Amino acid sequence: MDRDVQFVGQSMAFLDAVERASRAAAISRPVLVIGERGTGKELIAQRLHHLSPRWGEPLITMNCAALPETLIEAELFGHEAGAFTGASRARAGRFEEADNGTLFLDELGTLSMAAQERLLRAVEHGEVTRIGSSHPVSVDVRIVAATNADLPRMAHEGKFRADLLDRLSFEVISLPPLRAREGDVRELAEYYGRRMAAELEWSGWPGFAASALGELEAYEWPGNVRELRNVIERAVYRWGREDQPIAEIVFDPFHNPWQDDGVLGAGETAGETAGGVVAPVREEPGAVVGPVDDLRAAVDAYERTLLADALDRHRWNQRRAAAALGLTYDQLRHCIKKHRLREAA
Repeated sequence: MDRDVQFVGQSMAFLDAVERASRAAAISRPVLVIGERGTGKELIAQRLHHLSPRWGEPLITMNCAALPETLIEAELFGHEAGAFTGASRARAGRFEEADNGTLFLDELGTLSMAAQERLLRAVEHGEVTRIGSSHPVSVDVRIVAATNADLPRMAHEGKFRADLLDRLSFEVISLPPLRAREGDVRELAEYYGRRMAAELEWSGWPGFAASALGELEAYEWPGNVRELRNVIERAVYRWGREDQPIAEIVFDPFHNPWQDDGVLGAGETAGETAGGVVAPVREEPGAVVGPVDDLRAAVDAYERTLLADALDRHRWNQRRAAAALGLTYDQLRHCIKKHRLREAA
């Protein structure tokens, strides 16, 4: 496998899933791969193919969500010339292309009921019929399918054929999300960081600062490994100082700091910033509020005190501090930079 399909990780949850795929590879039966976006479902499909007796035959991939419903059946099963408007010549479908090999169906849960019915026949009988033809073609194809949908629930609700689900679920491999892979965030960050440094032709690898590693491990990673790769490569590219550990991480590249410049706008009250509420300014019972000569400076000082207190209480876990203050992570990061706060050594 090339470097883009390598498995990186050491957590038991991850290794168990890879081991299950390795064991299933040798048996020419359908496999369902379940997991959130970015968890590596296509990599598991490639592993199932490359470790199988079919490794020298085609691995054909089809994303079921990438095509309109009217074209999915033609893509899967092929068509004859004149079968429908625009079909000027005959074309083999993905099943015929994958003959003797593996067909990977990504986003399986988006298939229409009509396509599911034809897929069931192909799986059960090893035959496909091109649209516009009455002559079936025999094929020998191993099916690997992937989805992040709850197929058993969909089958119960009548949105997915229960008999097709039974046929495709000889083995089900559930991939863990990155947040459940203990210790793998650091390993993946190091792996993708070194790769990006080599691509940029850095003379060495400075690694990540402790604060940056803390941010990476505290993040929830809704986009899983795919998102982590983008975040790490962006951090290395933007850092540009190959002799210093990388200390700045940007999780949201769309964050616009100019939308939160710390200046109170019309209608805003003390305790608010342009990017969102920091915390309400409340007077403690019995507190005496003295005269204020510079309102903006007073608000900034109070905001800085609130931020420093929240960060200290949460031991500089910025994700938790942001949640406690009702801020997004990027809003908190902007406030930290604005007030030049630093963790005590």
